[in-house]
Amino acid sequence: MRKPLAIDLFCGAGGMSEGILQAGFHIVFSNDKSPEVALTYQNRHEQLGLHNGYNTFFITEDIANLTGKFILDSISNLEYFKNKFDNKIDVIFGGPPCQGFSRAGKRDKNDPRNLLFREYLRVVSEIEPNYVVMENVVGLLDTKLNNFISYDLEEYEDDTLVTDILEKEFKKIGYKIKKYNSEDKVNFKKLVLDASEFGVPQKRERVIIIAYKKDLTEPNDIDKYKKNYKVSVKEAIADLITNSNIREKELLSLKTEKKLSYIEASNQGRTKIFDTDSSISFSGNLNNIELSFHSEYIVQRFSLYKNGETTKDVKARLLKNGIDEVYSLKDLLEYVFKYGKLGYTSFEDFQKELEIFKMLEEERKEEIVNAILSKKNIRVRLNKEVPSRTMVTLPDDYISPFENRTFSVREMARLQSFDDSFIFLGKRTTGGNRRKLEVPQYTQVGNAVPPLLAKAIALSIKDVLKD
Repeated sequence: MRKPLAIDLFCGAGGMSEGILQAGFHIVFSNDKSPEVALTYQNRHEQLGLHNGYNTFFITEDIANLTGKFILDSISNLEYFKNKFDNKIDVIFGGPPCQGFSRAGKRDKNDPRNLLFREYLRVVSEIEPNYVVMENVVGLLDTKLNNFISYDLEEYEDDTLVTDILEKEFKKIGYKIKKYNSEDKVNFKKLVLDASEFGVPQKRERVIIIAYKKDLTEPNDIDKYKKNYKVSVKEAIADLITNSNIREKELLSLKTEKKLSYIEASNQGRTKIFDTDSSISFSGNLNNIELSFHSEYIVQRFSLYKNGETTKDVKARLLKNGIDEVYSLKDLLEYVFKYGKLGYTSFEDFQKELEIFKMLEEERKEEIVNAILSKKNIRVRLNKEVPSRTMVTLPDDYISPFENRTFSVREMARLQSFDDSFIFLGKRTTGGNRRKLEVPQYTQVGNAVPPLLAKAIALSIKDVLKD
């Protein structure tokens, strides 16, 4: 009996694909338009025995340029099938880029990226898979669009909710959306999943829309695949601490508590090589472990953050309790004196004002504290005892709970539930205007669907395919 066949559109570096493969699917076609993620994705599939043109087909292309016929012909021509492919696809997975829907940035009803799900639905209508999965950010739920025209040229009124469009469009092409309730209308809020409930050491909420042909079995409820235990940051990355004394102490506590299973699974590998029962374990030399260089004043600034504190928390604490703990941080104080724009003519004057900090007016206190901590209010030192906050694409936003530094790509990948054998290629990071053009390793990790969440979604469909 063949493995169920899957297509992964907007595949990125391959987070969704990892979960699809772990659930036992055969990915026969995938695409992304970024050359950087293509390097990572294709390298991983070669590792797994999925060879482009033989038993899978990957193309770097904008989805607007893909047709259902091209996709099905590409699969049919694979040597693996020897012209025995019957044009039937079990599931299409996809996560149309979410920048236009994200609550983290400025949303634009006319952002052209908002229309990519229209192309996704077009491809679905042309291929007619049995099941469809669409992943996106929670901001999708309250996003409205202007000037939306469906792939079959139906015009929608301005300020139409994306969810209303999706419900109507899926129904039009013969699919029901799994509702998780007994009402006629889909309650999209019920479609929000938290990755930390599926074994991912990260609280990451995503909307997961699962649709199926009207005459087929409805997929299982996702709740069936939830774990009864949440993995903490410490359980995920304690072995990657660079300070040997801290590392051994934290690992010893995990060993005593019998909480090493996540690290062991990451080492041993969760994703099997194609048509075998063997998983890929890392070779003994971890990739993507390079750390950013931090000037001493940055290290000292990071040292002010306690476990789980954001910049806002640290500011509130310093304003309430005073800045005694800052006095010994000479590199940081010298930096603030030079670049903090606080109006001092000498370092001695600066020190004198710090000594009477508690007596200063509130506005002046805030000026000093803001200069000490910088304006990056989103920065946080992760709490090691609970799952991570949502990983985004900027490594500067997070401080390790164990050391005064940001994370490596590998640490962020662990918090996303990637195996250690998964290698990220291309530039490690980039900045400025290049962020709009390039997809470096940190962005590849931050944009990915956590593999263990993807696995649960894929299993909810795979387990009913036999029906």
